[in-house]
Amino acid sequence: MTFALTIGRLALTADVHVETVRYYQRIGLLQEPQRPLGGVRRYSENEVARLQFIRRAKMMGFTLKEIAGLLQLKGTRACDRTRRLTEHRLLDVRCKLESLQRLEAELLQLVDECAHAPRGGRCPTLDFLRHE
Repeated sequence: MTFALTIGRLALTADVHVETVRYYQRIGLLQEPQRPLGGVRRYSENEVARLQFIRRAKMMGFTLKEIAGLLQLKGTRACDRTRRLTEHRLLDVRCKLESLQRLEAELLQLVDECAHAPRGGRCPTLDFLRHE
């Protein structure tokens, strides 16, 4: 594959939207290449790799600010910093899982209450939503 991609091809190759590429350029996560006189900006393999890095990091729950920091990490201390950030992300995921498990229990209870509610009577789910 020849890497002299238009923004559309860059987005397609990295599996993001063109507007995402433009947004990342505006906030400084991705450099905007120079436009040749009368021509179209072209992107290289490096930009594809950077966009894929950003996309994978976002899928793992890292914020754009955290991703900007990850992109700057280099050297012998990089793994220590990355590990701390990843541990923080893991803690966040565990908290969300606990919250989702509580929600699941509440929903199961409501489903059960609705299944046993008298026909034509009050709906337990609607009562819950109105009063909680």
